[in-house]
Amino acid sequence: MGAWLSKLVSSDDRKGADIILDFEKAKPESEEERQIYEAVAAVLDKGPEVLDQLFGYTGCEEYIRKAITTPSSETEKSAWDAILPAVDQLQKFYEFSLELEQCFPKLLVALCKGNDPTSTISTQQALAKQLADVFDFVLRFDDSKMVNPAIQNDFSYYRRSLNRMKSKNKIKIRDELANKMSLFFAYPTPMMRCLSETTVKFLSQNNLSRDDVTNGLAQMANICQQMVENKRFTSAQTNMFCLRAMTGCIILVDHVHQSGSFYKKSPINVKACITVLKNFLDSPTDGLLNALRFTTIHLNDPDTPANIKALLA
Repeated sequence: MGAWLSKLVSSDDRKGADIILDFEKAKPESEEERQIYEAVAAVLDKGPEVLDQLFGYTGCEEYIRKAITTPSSETEKSAWDAILPAVDQLQKFYEFSLELEQCFPKLLVALCKGNDPTSTISTQQALAKQLADVFDFVLRFDDSKMVNPAIQNDFSYYRRSLNRMKSKNKIKIRDELANKMSLFFAYPTPMMRCLSETTVKFLSQNNLSRDDVTNGLAQMANICQQMVENKRFTSAQTNMFCLRAMTGCIILVDHVHQSGSFYKKSPINVKACITVLKNFLDSPTDGLLNALRFTTIHLNDPDTPANIKALLA
């Protein structure tokens, strides 16, 4: 373990080894990479539609309010008729999380196996781009979900009304599925929770080393930090993509590694990562900084240096 930690905190590793990942044009280089890429792409290609539906989700607040304040068969029917298509949308969000559960471990195995994550990531840039795609989607989804209380309010009303409406309607989402969806949406950041639980479960059931995963994600975070700091891309959109990938890696390492991401000898150059977020002016990064503050679990540990805590205060 000591030798492994020594390697992780070497200067080159913490600086991301000055690798440039082609996040704008990366394509699979080998047949093995192509097969994984296509399997993951079949899921990720649905992501933009999921986000569009989430961003446009307005909820059923007015219908629910009328059904509660002036209860009648008419107002309750109107609320139920409005809730059903909304809950269908919520089911799509939940089902997409299940698809992520299936494909995400494929990326972890491909990019994190072995003792040389720098080489593994740099020679499989299409998969590295997909790993970044996952974090980009997850952080955008969770950020939007957190500021839209209608999602949880609508589903809570659906569950409260379920028993009453069972005898009158054909119900697609019944008790067992409704309970699972309720647990999913009750969490402030459900997609990141999905990734962290999927990773922990996968590591407990397979031969992939937790240290290798930590090593690979840490290297990915450091590479993304370096690319933004060194202005490798001119597009603000691509730089924000890098910053979301970097932030996602930090959060996931914090959930997977026993010491988290913030301790003094962390393999992630956390100070540089936070600094690049705070200094980036082309797009708002408050959501990413808040993700580090509120969705990590080790930030306030005694082992976290005071200067790191101060940067996120």
